[in-house]
Amino acid sequence: MLGVVAAGWFLVLGMRFVVPAVLPTIREEFAVSNAQAGLAVTVLWLTYAAMQFPAGVLIDRIGERTLLVAAALLSAAGLLGYFFAPVFSLFLLATAAFGFGSGLYGPTRGTVLARTFDAREGTAFGVVMAAGSVGAAALPAVVALVTTRYGWRLAFAATAPLFALVAVALWLTVSDRPASEATRSLRADLRAAVAGFRHRPLLLAVTGETLMLFAFQAVTAFLTTYLVTVREFPQGTAGALLSVLFVGGALSQTVTGRFADRYGTPTVLTAVAIVSVVPLALVPSVEGLLPLAAVAAAIGVRMSAGPLSNAYMVDSLPDAVQGTGWGLLRTAFFAVSSLGSTAVGLLADRGLFDTAFYLLAGLTLLAAGAFAVLPRRES
Repeated sequence: MLGVVAAGWFLVLGMRFVVPAVLPTIREEFAVSNAQAGLAVTVLWLTYAAMQFPAGVLIDRIGERTLLVAAALLSAAGLLGYFFAPVFSLFLLATAAFGFGSGLYGPTRGTVLARTFDAREGTAFGVVMAAGSVGAAALPAVVALVTTRYGWRLAFAATAPLFALVAVALWLTVSDRPASEATRSLRADLRAAVAGFRHRPLLLAVTGETLMLFAFQAVTAFLTTYLVTVREFPQGTAGALLSVLFVGGALSQTVTGRFADRYGTPTVLTAVAIVSVVPLALVPSVEGLLPLAAVAAAIGVRMSAGPLSNAYMVDSLPDAVQGTGWGLLRTAFFAVSSLGSTAVGLLADRGLFDTAFYLLAGLTLLAAGAFAVLPRRES
């Protein structure tokens, strides 16, 4: 089951970063500005965010198995929509469709892992998130290669059958939570979930994750464009450097989960955030392909914060409304972070690309401060 859930996240996260990887080609074909290109990525993340709360509510009512299968099938349908997107407005609609479909997967994946791997949730989350990082590193490179030969629309749509295969595997391996958990009213669930949000540790974790995700979404959306338009790298080289970022994320996620299980989540989260400040601040000044590759890999370390903060937040929610509360939280911090690419796009159009990286480094430092005062959970 862990392997199948990880395979699904490999596809969901990997395809979510294909759009930023080929954004220069898409921007040139549709003749849009940096701000408009950034809006496309914002649409992807915003629609993803919009599904988090409905998914959380449905988790408590119909269980993870049905939702994970539906998420995979809806994602496949959304990717097919790219094939019929000859103008930018239809491209945005296809992006929204994929965002809605993939948005069902995130919170459902989180609760099924927390429920199944209670004693080693940090390790389980780390394995799944690392699989997503591998997908984010591999799939953009593969799609870029296919794009050069067959076009980006066909490259996007060709991944739909893989989602269908994962849907079948999810149906065969994932078990549902007990039906007795789905008997309460939505109003009662919301009251219980909101009451749980008032706890200071949960608010701190959400604040830190929102800041980390805002910066991550922004830098992954425009790193390739920055390298092509400002540093004048070929798009293939720029895309490879983006892949290196996700390789760094995958490698770091394989170990930070174990560190969190041993030394405590707050300590590791703080260390990850502090380490993540430096490479963002170095992007405007580092020269040469190899130094930039090292910086890109170091930026990827920030991806380790995701599984750790996710596990911390899910475990902090009341068990009876875990799905509803988790979905509501994810809608909130994904919606806020979705504005990162639009903000960077606006700065880029004003010639402030370098300034954008410094601002993202500052936000990451604020996240480190929020994580530093998190209390350690009792085993």
